Amino acid sequence: MTQSPSPVGVFVTPVTPLQQNCTTVWCTKTMKAAVIDPGGSVDAVMGEVARRGLTLDQIWITHGHLDHAGGAAEMAEKSGAPIIGPHPDDQFWIDGIAAQGQMYGLPEARGFDPTRWLDEGDELTLGETRWAVRHCPGHTPGHVIFFNEAARFAQVGDVLFKGSVGRTDFPRSDPEALIRSVIEKLWPLGGDVTFVPGHGPHSTFGEERRTNPFVSDRAVAGTPPARAASGPA
Repeated sequence: MTQSPSPVGVFVTPVTPLQQNCTTVWCTKTMKAAVIDPGGSVDAVMGEVARRGLTLDQIWITHGHLDHAGGAAEMAEKSGAPIIGPHPDDQFWIDGIAAQGQMYGLPEARGFDPTRWLDEGDELTLGETRWAVRHCPGHTPGHVIFFNEAARFAQVGDVLFKGSVGRTDFPRSDPEALIRSVIEKLWPLGGDVTFVPGHGPHSTFGEERRTNPFVSDRAVAGTPPARAASGPA
């Protein structure tokens, strides 16, 4: 039997010195696209969107860190697309983007006012596709992730990585909340879900549940959550 084509297209552009996975997703029927976490390289990302014949319709933000959100204002101005997300608990991170940019040699980075804040249970529509929003605090208090059930695909920002989890040594990070977010918000979506993290290679929830040294079933059963608290970014 021929497998149906995915309703969602995906390409990833590493941006900023931190090599953050700026992820563009689109509805394959309407070719409407959302750029998730445009931390930088705005012209390059928009150029690739145009080259693929896509229409930039929305900008989605998982959390307020510089490498994920520093280019959102520029992209919104150049495209007219609304900025959606993150959760309002990350307002203080967004307010500090310009200062972070000076520290990391990215003077063009700046804060923004989202067109829409997000919360647990919200849903986004992109063309004919629907995306569930999950509020996943821990790395930052206002972190959210985006999940498309039909494509069995998620973009999870810095909550989970292949073989690791997000850092929890930032202001208002919470290692126990991060582990709860993974166990209670990500694992129930299904082991077959492929995810793109904020940095590094993609994986599946099932693979990480089996092998991730911080949040596998075995690790969580034998390790207090507060000890599972350091990832690449």
